Amino acid sequence: MNSSYFKDKVMIITGASSGIGLASAKLFASLGARLALAARSLDKLESLAREIFPGQEDRVLCVKTDVSIEADCRNLIERTAGKFGRIDILVNNAGISMRALFRDLDLSVIRSLMDVNFWGTVYCTKYALPYLLQSKGSVVGVISIAGFSGLPGRTGYSASKYAVRGFLDTLRIEHLYDGLHVMVFAPGFTASNVRNAALTADGSHQGETPRDEGKMMTAERCAGYLAEGLRKRRREMVLTPIGKLTVLMHNIFPRLTDRLEFSYMAKEPGSPFHK
Repeated sequence: MNSSYFKDKVMIITGASSGIGLASAKLFASLGARLALAARSLDKLESLAREIFPGQEDRVLCVKTDVSIEADCRNLIERTAGKFGRIDILVNNAGISMRALFRDLDLSVIRSLMDVNFWGTVYCTKYALPYLLQSKGSVVGVISIAGFSGLPGRTGYSASKYAVRGFLDTLRIEHLYDGLHVMVFAPGFTASNVRNAALTADGSHQGETPRDEGKMMTAERCAGYLAEGLRKRRREMVLTPIGKLTVLMHNIFPRLTDRLEFSYMAKEPGSPFHK
């Protein structure tokens, strides 16, 4: 990959302590970017910073951030701009998932998902926007195939990802002639800890993934596609064959897709459809 595009670019990555965010931080560091890393665990971020920028602390900033808190997002943006003097790329990656039928769900679970997945993207984008407009930079929302086609057993997750897609698509149109690049990035099933940390009906963590993570796209490969999309300033990226097929089928044969999705998700070990 041509690394010159990212050399000295100032990038913010939320949810940088694990999964796609962690893999992206390592990749973009290797490509010469300067990084602001955000997550709730400062210890993990600082350990990552020492790993990817040994002896180059001036190229990285670690900011403890809960993206569901507006003040934390504003602090992240202000500290990044204060340290590096500019912001070129914002990757809204922080997110949580869930697995439960809506009829069984405590509504606080949906509020939590909206607070992190949707409002976290809105908060960070709002405060970063003046800097991104100045640099004619990029804002990315890491969503999911669930943001294109409803995923049964994940009402709150799908709702939050649809919301992010709608927000970013509209933002793109508003700034169509300002040089702002807006990308919706939908990885599909990717190996990460998002399913382990997914919330159940009562808001507790699922603890174990119901899927074979070894058969999924790796977070490292996903980060590579993210870099490609940023470099080419793509409008939208949908990854994995099943992800692309789902989006296509949803648009052409929506009723059939509904039945196929129900059958597919009902086969998961411990599926709530079996209760």
